[in-house]
Amino acid sequence: MEFWKFMFVPTILFMVIVAPMWITMHYRSVNRSSRSLKREDREAIEHMLETVDKLTERIGTLESILDDDHPQWRQQVNRHQRSEE
Repeated sequence: MEFWKFMFVPTILFMVIVAPMWITMHYRSVNRSSRSLKREDREAIEHMLETVDKLTERIGTLESILDDDHPQWRQQVNRHQRSEE
């Protein structure tokens, strides 16, 4: 019985002070780690950004070709869009 009397105060202190802080800090670190992007997600985003850059470049090239071949194509597209609205 002497052992239980000796351990009563440290057990209460652990349960009241240490355990809540430990649990709080554990879940904070879990939350922080879940907020950051995983490696696969970062690679997917990089791949998408490269695709967007390529498509933007292609659109610019197509517009320059259309400007050379059909200089009035932009006005035709604008008129067509206004008539649909």
